[in-house]
Amino acid sequence: MSAGSLHASATALLESWRPATDTDASLREAMLAFLGSAPRGCLREHAPGHITASAVVFSHDGREVLLTLHPRVGRWIQLGGHCEEGDETVAAAALREATEESGMTGLCMDPELYGAQAHPITCSLGRPTRHLDLLFRVVAPAGAVPIRSHESTDLRWWPLHALPDNADVLLR
Repeated sequence: MSAGSLHASATALLESWRPATDTDASLREAMLAFLGSAPRGCLREHAPGHITASAVVFSHDGREVLLTLHPRVGRWIQLGGHCEEGDETVAAAALREATEESGMTGLCMDPELYGAQAHPITCSLGRPTRHLDLLFRVVAPAGAVPIRSHESTDLRWWPLHALPDNADVLLR
């Protein structure tokens, strides 16, 4: 569990990912180049930008997605956040974040990379940076009821065909 294991897991995920679009392939190459120059680039301390871990949480039947109204971003987004030194892999960080932010247990995560995004943001560092977000597909157990954490203004299930206008979530 270290910056090194996080870095190795992020690199392995991106190297094995086969993006469906040219835009995603370009983002993949940019993220790999970033990791090649930033040994501690999976930790928030890396001010120019850092890898973050996200979970796109689907209901057990796949008809809804759980989104958080992020207080800093001001939009409905997937769950996720910063990797921490105690996280062995980026996937473990995504599952930790999903569990913490949803209050739900028994989440089932696909260990393969679901997608990637890049966002300019002023995060907890207090100055502009870039989040290089690795996303994982997560499925909640039947009957799971989310509980909003202090990291969210609101938290709720949204039908895939009726997302809010200000949603920014990757759905495939």
